[in-house]
This record gives sequence, C-alpha cells and structure tokens, in this order.
Amino acid sequence: MYAVVGCSECSNLWLIEGRAETTQCPRCGSRRKYEKRKKFVETDDRDHAREVRASMLANRQGHGDAFAELDSVSDLESQVEDGVVSDDEYLEESGLDVADIEAAGDRDPRQPTSSGSRKEIVESALEELDRPTEDEVIEYAGERNVPAEYVESALEKLTRRGVVSESRGQYRLL
Repeated sequence: MYAVVGCSECSNLWLIEGRAETTQCPRCGSRRKYEKRKKFVETDDRDHAREVRASMLANRQGHGDAFAELDSVSDLESQVEDGVVSDDEYLEESGLDVADIEAAGDRDPRQPTSSGSRKEIVESALEELDRPTEDEVIEYAGERNVPAEYVESALEKLTRRGVVSESRGQYRLL
C-alpha cells in the first residue's frame, strides 16, 4: 500500500509505503499520526502513487498542462536508464584517466603515502635517523608529502607526552 500524503506545516508532498503508526515530514520534520495526515491517494501501485505526486507538484508550479503531455513517470525513468552514460565513459570522454582516478579514490587523505599516516612517518624518521634535528625530521617527512607545519606540531606533542626527548635540538624516541 502506497499513499501520497501532505504536510500541514510546510505543504510538502511525499510517498509513504505501508501504514506506520506515525509519519515524519522529510522537509520540516513535523511528526503526525498516519491517520491525521492528508492522504491524496492510496493505491497498491507504486508507479501510480508517484504519478499522482508528480502531477500535483507540476500543477502547483503551473505546469500541469505540460506534465499531462509527458509519458508516465515509469516510462520516462526507463528512457533515462537507457540513455545514461557510465561514469567511466564520461571520464574517458572528458580526457581523464579512469585508473588514475580510481587510485586517487583509494588513497586516504590522512595517509599521504604508502609509508603510513603522517604521525607514523614522523615516528619513522625518529626511529631511522640517528638523533635527528627538527630540520632533518622535516626533510625526511617532506620527502613523503608531510607538511613541515605538521612535523613541528607532531614533534612538540610527542615531546610533551614523553614519547620523544629533545636535547640540544636533537630528538630521540624513548
């Protein structure tokens, strides 16, 4: 069972499937008992309910005559499905490399390289370099796309937490 219902607060129209005890307007959030909602049509056919709602919205906007000339909503939907360009096709026609885009989507922006997160890269610098200075850690991390500002902040936090000690400008893990 499908129903086209309206909101008494904001005049929004939407479809409800089944008969829930209460309904909530997706636009304004007002909650009412199902029985209290204005039902414009109740039907077992989802497409018919969609058609009624679309017609009501077109009439509200003064386009009822134009809507009457269109095919049914389900026919239009199937026409659109047939004519849709795939994402890959669209990207290729735009001159973009799909494989590069997929690889970029797989990367986590918080993990700039395969070497780990920014914090892990800073910690790796402290492990691998022998008593490095801040500049050496910045250089090491910079080669792995970690910004200098982040390195400075991370070194300060690690020192405050007692994970790292700093003596005469040189750092070491504790």
